[in-house]
Amino acid sequence: MTREEILQIVQKENVRFFRLQFVDIFGIMKNVAIPLSQLEKALDGKMMFDGSSIEGFARIQESDMYLIPDYNTFCVMPWRNKEGVATARIICDVHKHDGTPFVGCPRVNLKRVMAEAAKLGYTMNVGTECEFFLFETDENFGPTTETSDNAGYFSVDAEDEGIECRREIIDTLEKMGFEIEASHHEVAQGQHEINFKYADAVTAADNTVTFKWVVKTIAKSYGMHATFMPKPVFGINGSGMHTNQSLFDLEGNNVFYDADGELELSKVAYQYIAGIAKNARGFSAITNPLVNSYKRLVPGYEAPVYVAWSASNRSALMRIPASRGMGTRVEVRCPDPTCNPYLAFAMMLNCGLDGIKNNLEVPPAVNVNIFHMTAEEKEAANIANMPASLKEALEEFIANPIARETLGDHIFEKYVGYKQVEWDKFRTAVTDWELDNYLAIY
Repeated sequence: MTREEILQIVQKENVRFFRLQFVDIFGIMKNVAIPLSQLEKALDGKMMFDGSSIEGFARIQESDMYLIPDYNTFCVMPWRNKEGVATARIICDVHKHDGTPFVGCPRVNLKRVMAEAAKLGYTMNVGTECEFFLFETDENFGPTTETSDNAGYFSVDAEDEGIECRREIIDTLEKMGFEIEASHHEVAQGQHEINFKYADAVTAADNTVTFKWVVKTIAKSYGMHATFMPKPVFGINGSGMHTNQSLFDLEGNNVFYDADGELELSKVAYQYIAGIAKNARGFSAITNPLVNSYKRLVPGYEAPVYVAWSASNRSALMRIPASRGMGTRVEVRCPDPTCNPYLAFAMMLNCGLDGIKNNLEVPPAVNVNIFHMTAEEKEAANIANMPASLKEALEEFIANPIARETLGDHIFEKYVGYKQVEWDKFRTAVTDWELDNYLAIY
């Protein structure tokens, strides 16, 4: 999209207000709202904001930052049309006051990693599958974990009480330019999934944060609370963000596909799988960033606990979907939707490239249900466990040299620092479980 096209849409749709959006290092969407009078200044990249107010960004003496808009992310917000006056958004990169890209901006960082991959002849395409819950709100419109939705996997209208909300979410996304491929009720009560078409990694990350924003916004209009929390309810399935990824060459060919290869996968695909397997424990702190993330990564709830791959086995960390040709891809099943997609895609890309650059041998596929294997069988098959806590994940992340290389010193150090504080707060908190189990006895 060009500047002229944006101005034409603004005039045609009577857009009077704009949101300049970006994310912090945890993937939380932020925005600066401006009126029409400031649009051309914004399109020129001359809008400033205080970066010291954003967690993980700049120090107070370096606070003046610029928002550099990506014209291709411009779209009108369908739910913000009031009395013929519309609102639009555009996603921005963050630059420093001297005009150079800010290394603490996750979107800028992913672009850097993608540029380095391009030097090797590759670009990354990604498609995410974000699961979420729709819960009721209380009398003060606060979130609860209650739902009257008793539907299950692929349930139909009469059982699926969230279907009208889900339909409006899809309609809104399509009006914003998304190509929706499928939607359905998930396994747990109140749980849903909407799948949209893959894109290059930067666009896919933009789409993922936009998707989460739209889901929460539309749910609120229905009096519901949408949450992407990985494990909001004990004893039922949690929410994942299965991440389908593939490498294409710079001519647009899927380099994971080889018609003559075993499983029709190329040597590059197997090396990429090997790189993910080698580094999975070391990127978990990014793909599964919360204390709560590790309540999902436990056996028995379809979550991938074990570092293995298979062409069909959903108990493995990586699955190879049946599609071939341009659709050949690796589905990494451990990420959850609370991750920062810009950081998560950058980490998985560089970990996969580690396998290619170092010609790593892919481990044997595991085509049996790993949940039914004994500890001895898993040890014999050399199947490692994913980290069991945020603390363990952070230790693995810090020890993995690819982590600092991928995120850069600024994001790496800020991220680790904040997450260590988060773990320590959890470690020292007194929970309801402890009170229920200890208070009356000891």
